[in-house]
Amino acid sequence: MNNTPRKRFLGGAGAFLALGLVAACGSSGPGDADGIEVWTLEDAAFNVVLEESIETYENAGDTSVEMVTYVNDSYKQRLQVALGSPNAPDIFFNWGGGNLAEYTTEGQVHDLTDALEDNPDVRDAFLPSVLDVAKIDDSYYGLPMLGVQPVVLFHNRPVLEEAGIEPPETYDELLDAIDVLQEDDTTPIVLPGAQGWTQLMWFSYLVDRLGGPEPFEAIVNGEDGAWHDPAVIGAMEMCQDLVDRGAFGTNFSSIDYDNGSASALLATGEAGFFLMGTWNLAQHQDDNPEFLENDELGYTSFPVVADGDGEPSAIVGNPSNFFSVNDAASDKDEAVDFLMETLTSDEYVHGLIDAGSVPPVEGVEDQLEDTEHADFAIYTHELVSEASTFTQSWDQAISPEAAETMLTNLQLLFLGDVTPEEFADNMDGRV
Repeated sequence: MNNTPRKRFLGGAGAFLALGLVAACGSSGPGDADGIEVWTLEDAAFNVVLEESIETYENAGDTSVEMVTYVNDSYKQRLQVALGSPNAPDIFFNWGGGNLAEYTTEGQVHDLTDALEDNPDVRDAFLPSVLDVAKIDDSYYGLPMLGVQPVVLFHNRPVLEEAGIEPPETYDELLDAIDVLQEDDTTPIVLPGAQGWTQLMWFSYLVDRLGGPEPFEAIVNGEDGAWHDPAVIGAMEMCQDLVDRGAFGTNFSSIDYDNGSASALLATGEAGFFLMGTWNLAQHQDDNPEFLENDELGYTSFPVVADGDGEPSAIVGNPSNFFSVNDAASDKDEAVDFLMETLTSDEYVHGLIDAGSVPPVEGVEDQLEDTEHADFAIYTHELVSEASTFTQSWDQAISPEAAETMLTNLQLLFLGDVTPEEFADNMDGRV
């Protein structure tokens, strides 16, 4: 979703420091033939995992590795300026998809396809739906390096049980549940409409359920008329229908995600459903622990839309974040080797699990069984493992300027201030 709050991606990051440099280990720098430099974002738990893996790699060979961390706010701009200059990193963090495509278009990213062919154990260790987010024009330009975060339909189990409602498998069942909950004077669905990225989840899932992944691919590719695709227009109409039905209550535009009020509405039983990323579990751990301890938080995949062209197993959200290799790195072979040796290693995968992440790799179910909230972690892993596609959050896949316009128009759409056709007109030519 958008850049606020970034903890939805990474578990939290502080305010941007004036120089951007937060921490480092090792002694190399850009252009140092004896070492490689890795740029990533500041994340206390993950940075420890990477530091330990760097130490292991250094101890096994003669190459030093320096980790430089940045907080999110200005990272993209800083990276864009650095790539192509002598100050560029050898390995850099990115969001995959459209974000990564910008750099590949400029010839700034090393193609990892041959390296994956030469290391099939690494290639086959990653969940395909996640690895493919870094696939551009049939070539791979990045490897997943953080846990998966799909968007799921949460629900309050006691509320649904009291209303005699089962978790909906179809969209029609969801509409029926909305009607029943309204009769019980319960807000059917929490929607923190103060932020457009929460509405984007409904829009992007409905587009995929109606038309599959192709309509959004056309948008990302800047194809003429992509925003006027019948699936896109249809999804907008369905969003407005949900508002008109009272699915989100009457004050959704004033509800904020960041302050925890949306999660509290679900936890206290004032609402039945909440469409949100799996990162929301952490907020309940902090703010509503009894809700989890009493096993009252339920979850299911987004409902299937009758006669839609999308696959029922398709998901949207944050597939992972990625490490890519600068095509101008002083030692590309060493940089590639570091990624191949590190990202699917037992040490690295164990570290991600210990940090509370669900790794984007195969065969970790047994390890997840030993974690807190194991059922949810295993469900998340299975959901991604079985996904036909994992569509990246739209506002990360398109340009920042287009994303800002899209989110603004989404808020207007949900308020009824623009029609679907006006929305599409406003987005024409923007990617």
